[in-house]
Amino acid sequence: MSDFQFGPVPGPSGTLFRLWAPLQARIDLEIEGRAPLPMERTDDGWHRLHVAEAGSGTLYAFRLPDGLLVPDPASRHQPRDVHGPSEVVDLAAIPRPQAGWCGRPLEELVFYELHVGTFTPQGTFRAAIDRLDHLRDLGVTALQIMPIADFPGRWGWGYDGVLPYAPESRYGRPEDLMALIDAAHERGLCVLLDVVYNHFGPDGNYLPAYAPIFTDRHRTPWGNGVNYDDAGSRPVRDFVIENAMSWIRDFRLDGLRLDAVHAIRDDSGEHLLHELARRVRAAAGDRPVHLIVENEDNSSDLLARGGDGCPVLFSAQWNDDIHHVLHVAATGETFGYYADFAEGVASIGRALAEGFVFQGEHMAYRGEARGQPSALLPPSAFISFIQNHDQIGNRALGDRMIASASLQAIRAVTAVYLLAPQLPMLFMGEEWGAREPFPFFCDFNEELNEKVRQGRREELSRLPGFDSDDLPDPTAEATFRSAKLDWTCLADEAGQEMLDFYRTLLALRHRRIVPLLAGAGPQSGRFEVDGQGLLVEWSLSGCRLQLQANLGDSTTRVPLVATGEVLFRVGHIDAGDAAPWSLIWSLADG
Repeated sequence: MSDFQFGPVPGPSGTLFRLWAPLQARIDLEIEGRAPLPMERTDDGWHRLHVAEAGSGTLYAFRLPDGLLVPDPASRHQPRDVHGPSEVVDLAAIPRPQAGWCGRPLEELVFYELHVGTFTPQGTFRAAIDRLDHLRDLGVTALQIMPIADFPGRWGWGYDGVLPYAPESRYGRPEDLMALIDAAHERGLCVLLDVVYNHFGPDGNYLPAYAPIFTDRHRTPWGNGVNYDDAGSRPVRDFVIENAMSWIRDFRLDGLRLDAVHAIRDDSGEHLLHELARRVRAAAGDRPVHLIVENEDNSSDLLARGGDGCPVLFSAQWNDDIHHVLHVAATGETFGYYADFAEGVASIGRALAEGFVFQGEHMAYRGEARGQPSALLPPSAFISFIQNHDQIGNRALGDRMIASASLQAIRAVTAVYLLAPQLPMLFMGEEWGAREPFPFFCDFNEELNEKVRQGRREELSRLPGFDSDDLPDPTAEATFRSAKLDWTCLADEAGQEMLDFYRTLLALRHRRIVPLLAGAGPQSGRFEVDGQGLLVEWSLSGCRLQLQANLGDSTTRVPLVATGEVLFRVGHIDAGDAAPWSLIWSLADG
């Protein structure tokens, strides 16, 4: 940790404590059980003090001149939550297996998004290890863990974290997270972490009291923007970038998913996203590192490939567009932003063949143009899904697709996204048809809790048929517990049937689709529509991967394909006549 600027540096002769606090003339270090110690301030705003008697396990905090006691913003562990003291943890001294894990190439990834607190009854890093064999046998190759930066309270989604270097203490200690990562690697699974660099949570962020962490040059949905380009921004940038590097280097994660990068405002010469990607890739060395973005703006330039076909900045983007078109097809819902994706099979064809549906066209819901051309990107630049935490949790009741779509429709759209060349991502429990909701939940002080309740009512009041009396209290323990997966449903006949369906599709993907994706260039996809029938075709490694589909509830014609080997079929298609929710995947020469 000595080559990073932030956080304590434990060593054989004690620990060096550091805090960047340019807004304060004096900072005292308080080690639990001892008298305060004044720190040494330098002209650049850093306060430092080496304490010979302090080692791993030491509890400490910083006292500001007004008496406010604050945790280390780069704390590695918060045993008493975000308002309590920080604990010195020597990450380099934690025993780990010998480095033998070499990662996996991007095209092999099948993501599985999970929330640690609700993935198992115990809701811990250690408990998640017991479910890794299930994921490996399912055909998953990459865990996508929702944010774990320490957040206030007893439960939360993780997007209100305030101490980005400290894994959420209710999930376990840093060594428990390392054990989960190592156990995943032993089973051939990559591990990626969701990180939030567009804002800090509203409770427990003490940084503004001593550092220029925010700037009024930019406004975001959460208030003033994080200071990435105003006076004093260099240490702020380093604080965030070194955090990303630490997850990759110290914890041996295989990648990161950056939340809502469209809300990261930066007018400096090198945008924070560019600098972060450059420095994180350098820190990873020869090991593959996968950097994923969530980007409402559909900025395909962030996904550009170099002359060698490798990502220059970011590896892939969560593709909301493909979710939206498949959701509309399966459920018939057209409210809110879904109205812009109700154009029928042509939108589905474009999403599958080219990536984004909106590539610069006007989007009514936003009231402006959205997106950039994406057809020249390879399929691996897009992550497809039919469910994720946002698309479930931002519904009034947090209900999954299975609550509003027939099993016939779900099986059809599942067969589409799991076998398409883009990289698929499952949401925890989807593989057995879990019916537990995933509503938004949090646990702040009562004043903030009431603001959250009111904000959710106002936000969701635009939905058709919404009744505020139906909205679960996002701050109640019962809401949190309702989201916990019921693993006993795996033993049900319906659960086993759905699980077998997913396993079959993912085994076929790894055996026949993934080998076609290695070194794939531009998507080379095209689509054709005949009424409500759809044909999508990709040129991959000298073959033509073909999808004929009727993603509707009435019989229709579908375009004909070249004669080839049938890989998988759902329903019934014969001589161009397709029954409802039917499809054929096939592979032809050339």
